[in-house]
Amino acid sequence: MKPEFEYKELDQKGLEVLDVIAAADRFNQWMYRTIAPFCTGEILEIGSGVGNIAQFFIRNNQSIVLSDIRLNYRTILKEKYGLDDQKVLEIDIAHPDFGQTYPGLTGKFDSIFCLNVVEHIKDDDLAIENMLRLLKPAGILTVLVPAHQALYNGFDVTLEHFRRYNKKSLTALVSKNGRLVDVFYFNAMGIMAWFISGRLFKNKSIPEGEMKLFNHLVPVFALVDKITFRKIGLSVICVVKKMG
Repeated sequence: MKPEFEYKELDQKGLEVLDVIAAADRFNQWMYRTIAPFCTGEILEIGSGVGNIAQFFIRNNQSIVLSDIRLNYRTILKEKYGLDDQKVLEIDIAHPDFGQTYPGLTGKFDSIFCLNVVEHIKDDDLAIENMLRLLKPAGILTVLVPAHQALYNGFDVTLEHFRRYNKKSLTALVSKNGRLVDVFYFNAMGIMAWFISGRLFKNKSIPEGEMKLFNHLVPVFALVDKITFRKIGLSVICVVKKMG
């Protein structure tokens, strides 16, 4: 039986966006620092792309397995970081026969993180259920997705997002089979840039120049998140602990 939702094996459009973000070293490190406290032990990343966040775990010699459903991304990850097939997996987190397809991964990981992936999946409930399946009892799942449906614009269409979330909707989705650890917004200043570039200027992809400027200002933006107590942001992050 084929999954209801299938990724393309090759994704040139997405690769171009990831390459722009890859150059934003300060932004990627900021995101890493935000999720790192929840990622310990045997770690799995769902949807690693070209390794924009995984690179920091690898540099810190943390035990991490990367995954992506797209062949070109897996090839890049292996070549960039010198990893083998045991460390870079093909995982379709929305596969309807997930348990039978990936029996060796059930209950294997202490923590899983998934950044900007769930919004691409039509059956997001199934995706979360499958991620929790891969965790050990009391394992930690960290999910980051785009926030606020009112911000949905041409960027979201280009990136093939089904939806955006808020704290309430993401918590309801992720905590069905887990105990809520934390939920908060990330990147408050990104809201203005996303709205101006995507809604006012009708851009269909993230402009390289804007990303460079944003990257330069990350220390200021990180401070804004602290001042606002993470009550608003372009993204929302939910962390849950798997129950029994």
